[in-house]
Amino acid sequence: MKKRIEQIAKKFLETVHDKDIIILSHYDTDGITSAAIMIKTLRRLDKKFFVKIVKNLEESIISNLPKDKVVIFLDLGSNSLGYIEQSSLEDVFIIDHHQIIQQIPKNVNIINPELHGKEKISTSGLTYLFCKELLPESKDLAKLAIVGMIGDVLEKNISRLNKQILEEGEIITKRGPLIYPSTRPLNRVLEFNSNPYIPGITGNPKGVLNFLREAGICSENGKYPSLMELDEQEMSKITTGIMLRSPKIKNGSDIIGDIFLIKLFNKLEDAREISAMINACGRLGEPHIAIQLCLEIPDAKKKSESLYVKYKRLIISGLEIASKIEKIEGKSFVIINAKSSILDTLVGTIASILSNSPFYEDGTMIITMAYAGNKIKVSARGVGKQGRNVRAVLNEVVEKIGGEVGGHEFAAGCLIDKSKEQLFIEEIQKSLEIELVKI
Repeated sequence: MKKRIEQIAKKFLETVHDKDIIILSHYDTDGITSAAIMIKTLRRLDKKFFVKIVKNLEESIISNLPKDKVVIFLDLGSNSLGYIEQSSLEDVFIIDHHQIIQQIPKNVNIINPELHGKEKISTSGLTYLFCKELLPESKDLAKLAIVGMIGDVLEKNISRLNKQILEEGEIITKRGPLIYPSTRPLNRVLEFNSNPYIPGITGNPKGVLNFLREAGICSENGKYPSLMELDEQEMSKITTGIMLRSPKIKNGSDIIGDIFLIKLFNKLEDAREISAMINACGRLGEPHIAIQLCLEIPDAKKKSESLYVKYKRLIISGLEIASKIEKIEGKSFVIINAKSSILDTLVGTIASILSNSPFYEDGTMIITMAYAGNKIKVSARGVGKQGRNVRAVLNEVVEKIGGEVGGHEFAAGCLIDKSKEQLFIEEIQKSLEIELVKI
């Protein structure tokens, strides 16, 4: 992988010598941190560039790109190789970590661990390593790679390359329950915590206060301590209390892990919270604020915090709506068609939260749907990261009815035409039921 990054970085420097650059990146945490790392690096190299953050890489976006510029796709592109090949773009670079199911076109220079050892690393991690080859004095950007890693939930099993990035970024790590932010008052943290979803506590202020009272955690002058301010005994009580209320959590390793603290705006921040704030900005249509946050531009922190509060409220509301919607259920799958009642940018988060909740057994496939203009956004998750290959199931259906697919084995999504709504539901049911018969 390292050698591949070196080769592509060298070719990139040769190619951009006298050309402008277009950066297209995904709107989630990994995509936005990748874009921020690239922006800072290209600025230091005094290169001209344009940045566009997108929800989905549709064929029309690719076909409208100028042919004479260097195009670099971040956290995108691996699922759009056919469109890129047809586009006649002269110089294309892809840094991505999603599954590849197509041949690599000749006009594409790609860095993707799926082609080289399948090491678990985020696009932001790959982008950091790539940019460090372009400009060795880029180690200050390692913290953004770690935020992106957390955004893609890769922090529980740190890979070799991620260990290297952690060391270079001088990240502070501590062990504790994986609820965030670890630097904020516990009562607010528990109320808005959704991963893990804690029955009777998540979204329930009274339940939170009862929980803290039972754990012996008291407020001082009306303010509760943060997780980082608790002693070992208090940490243990919080962990035990969460486990007792969450049937999905089987042992301590499910809830205890590394808490990562990074320095942002000259203050120690919980990297999980920064990751969630970036994600909130992107999903609420304000990715430029998320990039400003990553670049530590004054005023970006307050704006992103405000969007994050709004996002958390929308998620809690979305979970309530999802609980009331009439569902299509079969053996080991559930389809939640929110139509226009939940934002299309939130259904992936809703699916992820439900997949970590106590409501569904391991191996269940959760499929959420929401209208996105004249399209439908579909997000699917495999509970417990077990059972059928989510990406493969969606791909099989989309090959029949049309659309675009992307993602991983147990977390994937697709975009289909709104006119295909009922057909998609019928085909996904058929596909899942047939696969069950095969099993």
